[in-house]
Amino acid sequence: MPIYEYACGRCRKIFSFLVRKPSAHKPPRCPKCGKGGMRRAISSFRVGKSEESRIEKLADPSALSGIDENDPKSVARWMRKMGGELGEDMPEDFDEMAARIEAGEDPGEIGDEGGADGYSRDSSDGLYDA
Repeated sequence: MPIYEYACGRCRKIFSFLVRKPSAHKPPRCPKCGKGGMRRAISSFRVGKSEESRIEKLADPSALSGIDENDPKSVARWMRKMGGELGEDMPEDFDEMAARIEAGEDPGEIGDEGGADGYSRDSSDGLYDA
């Protein structure tokens, strides 16, 4: 049984739905506002790396070259690079926030504004039944 993600145009939230019969599946109603016609969202995925290869990459002294601790752009680039190497799950909006800092936005002014397309993931721990 696949899990599909749908975006609500009214709430600007993305919800995950467990789909029991993909062949008979129809777009669900939004669990938050009840609006129909949600659009299917593209889910993220990852390719795993071995622990050994991640540690080797982090041990390389060149990983710290070019970092200026007084320059938010430099620190944002380093954070994004290290986040990817650690293999840890980063918050959904991490890459977008790092890109905005690299583009020159003030880190203190970047708040919880949703993802790059204006949508944010549903914060509940629930999986909705489609």
